[in-house]
Amino acid sequence: MSDLLSIGQLASAGGVGVETVRYYQRRGLLAEPNKPLGGHRRYPARMIQQLRFIRRAQALGFTLEEIEVLLQPHTDVCGDTRALAVHKLDLIDQKIQTLTDMRAALAGLVVRCAQAPSEQCPIIEALFEASAGDAWFHADAERRPHD
Repeated sequence: MSDLLSIGQLASAGGVGVETVRYYQRRGLLAEPNKPLGGHRRYPARMIQQLRFIRRAQALGFTLEEIEVLLQPHTDVCGDTRALAVHKLDLIDQKIQTLTDMRAALAGLVVRCAQAPSEQCPIIEALFEASAGDAWFHADAERRPHD
């Protein structure tokens, strides 16, 4: 592989589309090489590693804003990164708890549904009767944008 790549070759090697590379450039996550007169931009092969870094960080749940912080030089790189990762773990734990609560509520409704007369549906009734005190409903509703 040549040391210089087209944007298509870079995108392909990084497992993303060309528009994703351009978006990352606009966000400042990837540098945009100068365009020679009458030519096409050429990307150094080392940018593949940076592109893959971004994708792996996203797979771990980091936002593009957080990835931008990870890519910046720090005086305490490991400490700053660890603090960000600990915060991310806390958010993941909260989501797991919310999903666990939702699963338990839905499983209970499914059991009630199996025992109910066919003209009544406990699931539909519960959705109409859910109150702000229902933890499984309230926690999920707070994160959803309102129409």
